[in-house]
Amino acid sequence: MRCPRLPSGAALAAALLLPSLLACAGPAARPAPPAPSAGPHPPAPAGEARRRARDLGIVIGRMPTGRLNAITDVPGVRVGHVTHRRGTGRLDPGKGPVRTGVTVILPTSDDFWHNKVPAASFVLNGNGEMTGLHYVREFGVLETPIVFTNTLAVGRALDGAIQYMLRRYPGIGVDEPTVTPVVGECDDSALNDMRGLHVSAEDVLEAAERATEGPVEEGAVGGGTGMICYEFKCGIGTASRVLPEAAGGFTVGAIVQANFGARGELRVDGVPVGLEIRDLLPVLELLGEGSLLAVVATDAPLSARQLERVARRIALAVGRTGTISRDGSGDLFLAFATGNRVPVEPGGLTRSLREVDDARLNPMFQGAEEAVEEAILNAMTMATTTFGQDDHVAHAIPLDRLREAMRRYGRLGEPGR
Repeated sequence: MRCPRLPSGAALAAALLLPSLLACAGPAARPAPPAPSAGPHPPAPAGEARRRARDLGIVIGRMPTGRLNAITDVPGVRVGHVTHRRGTGRLDPGKGPVRTGVTVILPTSDDFWHNKVPAASFVLNGNGEMTGLHYVREFGVLETPIVFTNTLAVGRALDGAIQYMLRRYPGIGVDEPTVTPVVGECDDSALNDMRGLHVSAEDVLEAAERATEGPVEEGAVGGGTGMICYEFKCGIGTASRVLPEAAGGFTVGAIVQANFGARGELRVDGVPVGLEIRDLLPVLELLGEGSLLAVVATDAPLSARQLERVARRIALAVGRTGTISRDGSGDLFLAFATGNRVPVEPGGLTRSLREVDDARLNPMFQGAEEAVEEAILNAMTMATTTFGQDDHVAHAIPLDRLREAMRRYGRLGEPGR
């Protein structure tokens, strides 16, 4: 959640990280590449067209993607953003510059209040907040939108999510129970005037209104507008996988708000990209503190117990990108499934829910892990260089140098595969 400034500097941080990273690199599966070229490199051009990881030839895992390679490949799931970018130069607390927003995920296109979806959560490191998780853990269901935003905007975003639910379901608080929406946060104060509380309840309502089942805008948008990941500009990312027919042919999708990781830790499909691209560091010294919000959705008939198993495995995907889940990181994960519905009025004393046999969940685990890993990379490769408060800059990862690093390690495939 927090982004501390350490006087020792990013160079010392990289030096301290390097021995442990090399020790953990494992046996060399390929010949060691030559050392990165010395000398300064220009930043990514301001007008450089951003591309998703797969469109660069970076293919994560073995499973096929859905049509959009997004969480919206899961039928009924919708995503919408509201983005605030205004002001430049010196920080004037309360006024700007502003680099923030909200992202809203709607779990189904129908009535998810009276027909809830099974859900579960997992907290890898708890230096952050995601409201509503106590309810999710207790009852194993999701009944509200999921909102991503910045740390100090949680209250206003929660207000907006409550207003959304009250408008859609007028019985709440009258002759129906009250509601606790799910709102997660990451700290965007490195670029954003967070004290200004520039996110409003109306932003959540607008993002929910904009939410669609189509392609998801990625990078420095919505809740991800001010986020930094592995000391590159980052933000919102998404991806999906389609399970084999023998495993049900289900779709599993992921969406992340990525704001974590030190540069030297970054690995892309096993390649130590963070050690290959050592320049273009942010003006301020972050040392990888931050947070990650990750949501996995599937149309499979899973129980809350099984979804907790899926949520726990998000951590494996995150680790593959290199992070150690630092002390100051809020790594908060949620998984839900639309293949079962939990009606408020079951029509009897008992109710029945289907679930995939546990012994056949491995493809689901694999699909979720691949989707989350790729979503994090998309959040980075789709983000654009951003100047924020006090002219702090978070550089976009230079795609040409990323491709070159992947090629040098023999890990670059055909774009779009």
